[in-house]
Amino acid sequence: MPRVKGGVTSRRRHNKVMKAARGHRAGRSRVFKRAKTSVMKAMVYSYVHRRLKKRTWRSLWIARINAAARQLGVKYSQLIAWLDKAGIALDRRVLADLALHQPADFEAVVNQAKKAAS
Repeated sequence: MPRVKGGVTSRRRHNKVMKAARGHRAGRSRVFKRAKTSVMKAMVYSYVHRRLKKRTWRSLWIARINAAARQLGVKYSQLIAWLDKAGIALDRRVLADLALHQPADFEAVVNQAKKAAS
């Protein structure tokens, strides 16, 4: 019985890594050993930054809501408390979008929350 050789499997694995390493600089895109570590590190960065992206967007939304609320004479924390008391279930993404694109509607939401909270 002949021994099992892994040439085809190894070649496919190498090709997959080399394809993923396209666009990396110098030996990182041409030498398998360097490409493999480069791709692994890139995947770690990718994983981490998918999570960081969510935090970044949330902080942007909060900044936008705060800026719009302060123009109406309300603090961000105060507004969120009012919305909670009033039972208005709009998330920060929607509030930020309203504040940016439809300031009149945002003002109506703030007034509604203020009225219901007091």
